[in-house]
Amino acid sequence: MATPTVVLLPVWGAGHLMPMVEAGKRLLASGSRRALSVTVLVMRPPTEQHASELEGDIRRAEEAAAGLDVRFHRLPAVKPPTDHAGPVEFISRVVQLHAPHVRAAVSSLSCPVAALVLDLFCTPFVDVARELAVPAYVYFTCNAAALSFFLRLPALCEEVAGEFGEMDGAADIPGLPPVPALSLPTPIMERKKPDCAWYACHGRRFMDADGIIVNTAAELEQGVLSAIAKGRCTRGTGSRPAPTLYPIGPVISFPPPAAEPPHECLRWLESQPPASVVFLCFGSGGFFTAPRAHEAAHGLERSGHRFLWVLRGAPAPDTRSPTDADLAELLPEGFVERTRNRGLVWPTAVPQKEILAHAAVGGFVTHCGWNSVLESLWFGVPMAPWPLYAEQHLNAFALVAAMGVAVAMEVDRKRDNFVEAAELERAVKALMGDGEEGRKAREKAAVVQAACRNAVDDGGSSTATLSKLCNDICRQ
Repeated sequence: MATPTVVLLPVWGAGHLMPMVEAGKRLLASGSRRALSVTVLVMRPPTEQHASELEGDIRRAEEAAAGLDVRFHRLPAVKPPTDHAGPVEFISRVVQLHAPHVRAAVSSLSCPVAALVLDLFCTPFVDVARELAVPAYVYFTCNAAALSFFLRLPALCEEVAGEFGEMDGAADIPGLPPVPALSLPTPIMERKKPDCAWYACHGRRFMDADGIIVNTAAELEQGVLSAIAKGRCTRGTGSRPAPTLYPIGPVISFPPPAAEPPHECLRWLESQPPASVVFLCFGSGGFFTAPRAHEAAHGLERSGHRFLWVLRGAPAPDTRSPTDADLAELLPEGFVERTRNRGLVWPTAVPQKEILAHAAVGGFVTHCGWNSVLESLWFGVPMAPWPLYAEQHLNAFALVAAMGVAVAMEVDRKRDNFVEAAELERAVKALMGDGEEGRKAREKAAVVQAACRNAVDDGGSSTATLSKLCNDICRQ
């Protein structure tokens, strides 16, 4: 009999594809006593730029899965909608259009299908799984705090009459301290736009899955995971308690060491004292305009601390990815020369994991994408959050208020997440200095680093959860 396969369905984008493939690899390793394979169904992105980026992502995913029983199957293209009103609606509607192709692809596989594992935006495929009598699991690439919010949102929409950003008091997100309105995810802030309704729709559909796999560890978000499991997030909606939770993280992909010479940023770090450099990097979508870059430059210069700043420029017209920065255009005159002995500004992408792993790095100013947060925690690097979009403001709040691994930084959300020079200066000094705030964040980051690594070791909580997941899939 052919080996049963677990079908993975990510949306396009490295932040979704790579973590799901890595989770699939771990599932194979956990199920070594039970024969399983993995099939990745790849949706073609709706734009040519995303399609080009995805090909690179697929190559990296194939390299990461080399030698394992992992196959990639490209689905036919669909015609994207032209009347969407936001990114969440756009992604969700494109996913809906893929349902017939997913059904046909799963039906045509020559081996038994053990389960469908769906991206958080792929909840319409729960219906496909039901039609095919196959178990469906949601793989939630974000943290448990964001999952708690997703599950809570349908009831929250009924409780709050106006805009979330203008609500009185804080939002009740079970498992977290009261969440300020301006720390809620970006797509729900304007309720008249469809993105909020789509987020609530996905939150409802999570309840129809057989289980929810979360890229976190039990030790990292114990209170939130407990609140979800006890049904506190779904009270008031008439829903049953959430499906079984499977915290299997941190799920981080580590490519094999490169054969070429070290990146120039790593060579620069070699000449810096231990834990002396603050690293600033804002993910695959973060970029700076000249006013924002000028303000940040003044704050870094006045902080007096060493820094490595990955500065990207605005996307080209009709594209979404940042461009390589023109430093002469974005930075104040003379800034590079004045800070040459203690700072490096890098205008293009960098090997972030290798930089965070370097002994010279003592702090991380981050956009708070969950993958970046997990990498920082894995290497025990405390953070200063500068969230930009998606669920990053909620992540930033959780890092400071719930986990204690970051120092707070005031980000003006009403000015497109602007940070004043004086505030960046203060946050960098707090993060890197000898004061109590930075000391506590460093101590907690070291504790969390150990928890992350223990969780995925033999006998760790995430390893045990993966084994349970594999057994549950095979039993069904």
